[in-house]
Formats: sequence, structure tokens, C-alpha cells
Amino acid sequence: MVSFQPPAKPEPPSLARATWPFFRLGNTTFGGGYITMIVLGRELVDRLKWLDRKDFELAFALARVTPGTNIIAFCAATGKMLRGWAGALAAVLAVTAPSAALAVLLMVGFEAWQGRPRIMAALAATVAAVTGAMWSTVWMLTRPHVGRLKQTLRAALFMGGAFLAARLGVTPVPIILGALVLGYLWPILRNEPKNGATQESEPQ
Repeated sequence: MVSFQPPAKPEPPSLARATWPFFRLGNTTFGGGYITMIVLGRELVDRLKWLDRKDFELAFALARVTPGTNIIAFCAATGKMLRGWAGALAAVLAVTAPSAALAVLLMVGFEAWQGRPRIMAALAATVAAVTGAMWSTVWMLTRPHVGRLKQTLRAALFMGGAFLAARLGVTPVPIILGALVLGYLWPILRNEPKNGATQESEPQ
């Protein structure tokens, strides 16, 4: 009898190779942490296939519930998945160090250009474009969950949480607690059987 062998997991990349996507995409993607996380997810999951979709969603969720900057937490989590603690440190440094230096240079330039109306108009247009890109990111994360009732509930929670945070200024803690309570009560409201509940056996 021929035994079935599951497909072997691909070899993890070297530390330098694992760090490169964080350096390249983290410092060339505009629009904030959400968009950067989505772009990194496409690279690591869809193109390079170093992580699977569940790993990406876990890292994204942990980054949202971790205090501080989400993109740093996300890079630390995915870097740890790829190359352990060294990968986490390298990913965080690759994303933060160059962009921090660039932010200082841009601030110096902004102070010098502040009195020029055309420069200020260009910056205002950039802010509007970035805002639209952020909401498109929310839809990209929501779209896979739209379908069945339980998936649609997740989509509604995602969109509702994004609206409360972006438009009403609600902090993440009450949003997370509210989602936990609703997720816990949802099976009870729908009278779903508990996991492990015995079901009547069909006649042989």
C-alpha cells in the first residue's frame, strides 16, 4: 500500500532574504500601517508563499490588539514566523529605521516650504489620496468574509470597527471588547449547539 505523504513545507528563507521584503515594501509603500501590512501580506503569502493565509491573519489580528504602532507589531510577528527572534528584530529595523530618517528630512523640508501655496495644495491632495487608499484596504480585508451569515458578521464587525475608530475616534479597547462579547454571544443568539455536543446517531 502506498502511503500518502503531505507536501513538504518550503524551506525558510535566509535572514537577509527574509528581511528584504520588509525593507523594500516598508519604505516604498505610502498610506500608513494598514496598507503596508496588506502589501507585505500579498508579498509574503501570495507571491513568495513563505507564510500561509492563517499566519497572515493571525499576525494582523495580534498587531491590532497590541498597544503601540500596528505595523511594528505586525513586522515583529511575521519576522518571528520566518526567522525567529533575529527575524523579528531585523524586520522591525528594516521598516522603521529608513522611514524614520526620511520623516525627519521631510519635516525639515515642510518647514522650509510651508509658505508656498502650490506645495501645500499638493500635500492636501496627497492626504486625500491616502485616505481613499486606507478605505480600500478596509474593503480588501472585509471582502473575503462576505458571503455566509457567519462570515458576513465578521465583515460587519470589521467595517463597524473601522468606522468607529476612523470617524468617531473610538479607541481600540472598547471596540475589541465589544467584538469579543458579540462573538461569544452569537452562537447563543442563534441557538447553535456547543462544540463537542453529542448528536443523535443515524440508524446503521
